[in-house]
Amino acid sequence: ILKRVGLPPMVGFLLAGFVFNLSGFESPDGLSMISQLGVTLLLFSIGLKLDFKSLANNEIWGVSLAHIFTSTLFYAGVLWLSKVLIPSTIFDVSPFVIVLVAFALSFSSTVYAVKVLEDRDDMRAFYGKVAIGILIMQDIFAVIFLTVSEAKYPTVWALSLLLLPVIRKIMFKLLDAVGHGELLVLSGLFFALGAGFEYFSLIGIKGDLGALVFGALLASHPKAGDLSKSLFSFKELMLVGFFLSIGMQGLPTPTIIFVSLFLCALLPFKTFFYYLILEYFGLRARTSLFVSLNLATYSEFALIVAALSVMKGWLPVDWLIIMAISVSASFALAAPFSMGSEQIYKRYKNFWNVFQKSVYHPRDQLIQTGEARILVIGMGRVGCGAYDKLASYFDQKIIGIEHNALRVKQQREAGRNVVHGDATDTDFWSKLKTGTTLELIVLAMPNHRSNIYAAQQIVRSNLSCKVVAIAKFESEVDELGALGVPSFNIYSEAGSSLARHALDAVEDRVRA
Repeated sequence: ILKRVGLPPMVGFLLAGFVFNLSGFESPDGLSMISQLGVTLLLFSIGLKLDFKSLANNEIWGVSLAHIFTSTLFYAGVLWLSKVLIPSTIFDVSPFVIVLVAFALSFSSTVYAVKVLEDRDDMRAFYGKVAIGILIMQDIFAVIFLTVSEAKYPTVWALSLLLLPVIRKIMFKLLDAVGHGELLVLSGLFFALGAGFEYFSLIGIKGDLGALVFGALLASHPKAGDLSKSLFSFKELMLVGFFLSIGMQGLPTPTIIFVSLFLCALLPFKTFFYYLILEYFGLRARTSLFVSLNLATYSEFALIVAALSVMKGWLPVDWLIIMAISVSASFALAAPFSMGSEQIYKRYKNFWNVFQKSVYHPRDQLIQTGEARILVIGMGRVGCGAYDKLASYFDQKIIGIEHNALRVKQQREAGRNVVHGDATDTDFWSKLKTGTTLELIVLAMPNHRSNIYAAQQIVRSNLSCKVVAIAKFESEVDELGALGVPSFNIYSEAGSSLARHALDAVEDRVRA
């Protein structure tokens, strides 16, 4: 039902968990294990797309540290004022616990953010990589905190981590040998759960971090993308258990509901802190807004901190339910804003630009095409084929545009003139410097909605060049045709091309 009204299905799973709980049922056996499997596979899939070098960038570690400090200070101040002004035992806690709860509330949900990015196919977009980098830094801080607070330090066997380069070579050999069938799926489960999670758990380090690290070890393997796709459905199914379990944490009282809603009302402040800090580091207004809205939630880490504090007697038990409701509600509240981030940016563009620096971050620059005659947008397999065919006809005055930075690097190494850019970015089209030589734009992005959006922006920009696009279904051909953009069905074109090759083969045989 919620998917039909434009909300992510995970919000429906959260509500289902609440309804299940309020109906008086007990949490099913094995749900927590399924939830853990989903989170572990999620972190493994993040690792498969991760470049650890990117964590050293200022916009990653700098924003992470600055935001944790700012948000912790803000939440600590609010909780202290609540203790002074509200006569309730819920807020009657020590200053140490106030800071501890504030620290937990400063974190954002990795599960939520990655789900939204995957749904939008933006994991490789610049803003997506910044958001994931910040979340990974937060996960590292969380592991350090839990290690110290629970006094569970790594064992001497943690020194075996020095052998990871050797382990990586063995993993590569195994992945080379498994092919693309069921063994690929089994190897992914083994690397994530058996090798990563269990190995790190045995040496005294949080198992989830092991799944992330082992995924990152495989990130440069040619089969990393296929491995991620093979685990996608399994991971999604397991994550249903995670969202259900979040909604089953406990039964709320009116006081608990009030405090939870109060914490959710503070989310805009946390989100705006993200925005201001990202702007300070030179990211464009659109990039900063997209990252901020993606991180506008509370984290599962808050539940872990609450459970730990309740176990040690620092917090009343009601706080565990408060955190569960706050985390769940933050997902539901953030979802419409995350999904509608482009519309929010366009509608209030002048406001967002007030905070934007005049000099952009080097990796967040807009594009000038110079004397190019052709733009190929989307440099996947179809885009590369179009680029190579057109380059010879137009004297190499052609530019490929790709939003995946890794793919840009690979295409440049292959000798193609490819630049990093996001055609679904409103500013991309409003500030694109095309010159007078541009004759043709080829929309070859695999996501149909992206091609539609780009076609709409081209029409609004009054560019005088011709536009063509790819499509997979006749309905998509019709939708592009309504915008005046001719397109072809890549499946039917592939069939026609195959027939031509078959006829050439027959003619060659006849001649022989």
